[in-house]
Amino acid sequence: MAKADIEILWTELEPGCVVTEPGSSKAYRTGDWRSFRPVLNKDRCIQCGLCWIFCPDMAYAQDGEGYYESNPEYCKGCGVCAKECPTNAIGMVEEEEPEL
Repeated sequence: MAKADIEILWTELEPGCVVTEPGSSKAYRTGDWRSFRPVLNKDRCIQCGLCWIFCPDMAYAQDGEGYYESNPEYCKGCGVCAKECPTNAIGMVEEEEPEL
């Protein structure tokens, strides 16, 4: 077996399962593979922001009216926001198949 021209030492490797560059998640759209998506009922929403606080993907942002809306490009459909909503203003609906 031929010897590699360039050897990498273990001390030069990036650690696995660790975010080494802060804010890099915005560079990757991760919502394409979800099977459920959150839907907000504004009549029940009290604008508490718990969906934003508990979202593990930081997919929520506040709109101009003060409501927190999920961004479909980053939401993975986990349902944590719906579980934590104190007024049940967020419901999870099945994602529809894209038309070909």
